[in-house]
Amino acid sequence: MLKVRAIRVGDIEDAKREIALTGADTSGVNIMSAKAVHRVIRVTGVPVKAAVILKQEMLSKGGEAAVSRGVGNLSVDTTDVLLMGTIKQFHRVINKLKAQPFGLSRLADVLCCTLNNLEGDSCRALNCRGYHLPLGERTIIMGILNITPDSFSDGGRFFDLDTAVKHARKMVELGADIIDIGGESTRPTADPVSLEEELERVLPVLKKLVKEIDVPISVDTYKAEVARQALEEGAHLINDVWGLKADPDMADVVARYQDVPLVLMHNQKGTEYSNMMDDILSALGESVDMALQAGVKKENIIIDPGIGFGKDTEQNLEVMHRLWEFRTLGYPVLLGTSRKSMIGNTLNLPVMERVEGTAATVTFGIAQGVDIVRVHDIKEMARVVRMTDAMVRR
Repeated sequence: MLKVRAIRVGDIEDAKREIALTGADTSGVNIMSAKAVHRVIRVTGVPVKAAVILKQEMLSKGGEAAVSRGVGNLSVDTTDVLLMGTIKQFHRVINKLKAQPFGLSRLADVLCCTLNNLEGDSCRALNCRGYHLPLGERTIIMGILNITPDSFSDGGRFFDLDTAVKHARKMVELGADIIDIGGESTRPTADPVSLEEELERVLPVLKKLVKEIDVPISVDTYKAEVARQALEEGAHLINDVWGLKADPDMADVVARYQDVPLVLMHNQKGTEYSNMMDDILSALGESVDMALQAGVKKENIIIDPGIGFGKDTEQNLEVMHRLWEFRTLGYPVLLGTSRKSMIGNTLNLPVMERVEGTAATVTFGIAQGVDIVRVHDIKEMARVVRMTDAMVRR
């Protein structure tokens, strides 16, 4: 009896696995896999002459390209182009574009890089000054330790040294892979903290934790001097909520250490965008370029979409809906949604009753390809992560 069912093919590995199950030989699997994965890529601001060539090349290889109706009568100067095709078709087009004018040879390189980022092997070790975290094999859990009196969720709870250290130990026991220490609240209405005050909050806890717990310690700061002193005291990661754009010296400080990962988060003042996802990805790309130019190793860079920063509730939900798109940048993704107002506003719940909402965002994030989740409720989220990984990371 014939049976028919649809197969979801998300990437080359999915394609190879499904093709191999038919009994095809190895050479056939390798040849056909690029024909089984379909990609849709948007290119913005394409000059009309380039757009015409781009559409012709996609059509000639069996793909498709959507352009503005004004391209046909040359009534527009530029257009967005939505490219649709299999990986095989894209690579055939890329080879043709390399010899074309109007910036298409440069576009060929960008398209190739984008496709490689989407299809690349994400399983590798993240070196945190000797601690090696298995990216891609399982989701890494970053536990939040706020050494502040005014953080939106747990301000004041872990403000003294002994309580903070005890809480960090407990998070590790419950499954935290990283402890992220923050000495300044980043909630919108929080008062700025001076450099001296932030150092007084962070360093005593850091000094004690690097001796007493056996996981990497991250410091959540946008101040280069805090990062410098923290790294001197043995911190293993730096988590910059302004993506190097608040303190121009931050990139140079981190670059001095060859095995210190750097988290670059998207952030901005206000919630105005011309095209939100394009703007966010471009801003993160700028942060990445700043890090690389300063000498930070590519393998040390992690990106964060910045849920709750420079975005209202609907914008946060839209970014969550499109988390998969951050894979196009080619870096591990950290997701920080724990107890945030997006959840509170959606469910109409106070901060301490948002564990189920946080669990939903963590689960969805893992399904969309995030590598690290930053959370408060370690016991509950460790179970959520383990169950989700069992389904997603097959």
